[in-house]
Amino acid sequence: MPRLAHDKLTDLVAGMLTRVGAAPEVAHQVAVDLVEANLQGHDSHGMQLVPRYVENTEKGLITPNAMAEQVGGAGSLAVWDGHMGYGQWTGRQVTAAGIAAAREHGLACFGLRNTHHLGRIGAYAEMAVEAGMIGLFFVNAVSGAPVVSPFGGTDGRMGTNPICIGIPKAPAPIILDFATSAIAVGKVKVAFNAGKPVPAGALVTHEGAPSTDAAVMYGQGPRGALLSFGGHKGYGLALVCEILAGALTGGGTNEPKNPNNRGIVNGMLGFVLDPARLAETPGFGQEVQAICDHVQASAPGRVLLPGDPERRAKAERMTQGIPLDDVTWGDLSACATRLGIAEREIRAALV
Repeated sequence: MPRLAHDKLTDLVAGMLTRVGAAPEVAHQVAVDLVEANLQGHDSHGMQLVPRYVENTEKGLITPNAMAEQVGGAGSLAVWDGHMGYGQWTGRQVTAAGIAAAREHGLACFGLRNTHHLGRIGAYAEMAVEAGMIGLFFVNAVSGAPVVSPFGGTDGRMGTNPICIGIPKAPAPIILDFATSAIAVGKVKVAFNAGKPVPAGALVTHEGAPSTDAAVMYGQGPRGALLSFGGHKGYGLALVCEILAGALTGGGTNEPKNPNNRGIVNGMLGFVLDPARLAETPGFGQEVQAICDHVQASAPGRVLLPGDPERRAKAERMTQGIPLDDVTWGDLSACATRLGIAEREIRAALV
């Protein structure tokens, strides 16, 4: 399994995106966020997506240099249209605007519709906590055939619909970032590429039978579906994401009348809250630390906080390189070659 240097990999991906029309600053930001996903151990949201981003741009499903436009709301409430720009670009733009509004008003709410794949939603929570804010994000995905079955169902009716919450805390914030499906669909693809099973309870076949075989989703036969995590609880959260991030923002849900052949289309509803406007300072921070210490004391060294696994993965991969399965590296290399990038430049990313 090859390992890649994060900085060289960023340069490679940015170079690929500029070749399909992205401005250098846009290409760099998208590349940084994709590589960061791999650094933090979320391989489902990193390099395996790059060929798809390139293909969607070439097909005109992405407007590579689109900026988000505010199309509704005022003051601390805003609705934005991403005009199908790269989500890592439009998502950061609207989150920054939300942070600025929260500084002024104490609380801001914003909706973003019609944007390409937002990537790892934890990136926007990280923006909030770096500004001393609490961030809460609901996301839906309308892209291709729905992949997540409702509780009690047997076929895909919704997207993986992540929820993310960021809370500032020294020295490292709490970043709770999870798909409402049992696992992200991209992780099924990573498992399929590597020839590995997925965890039990994550998939069903097209007949509704439990399966751990990633080919249920990516093989040649009839397609199965992902399950929600936690049974009816995850299903309920996924449905709420469809409503808040899709219906409320105007971006649409996975109901049949809405087209799902426009690439990876996301909607997001975000809230940014300045805790200093609501809680006592420094009492809030002290109480956050106290409860975190309390829960971790249950089994010191074994009980982690949300965000700890990602920080551990990043520390290891920054020094040892990012591991990519052979299929993902082969697809990335082939795509770069097709775009006219020299083999020496591609191989320069290898550790």
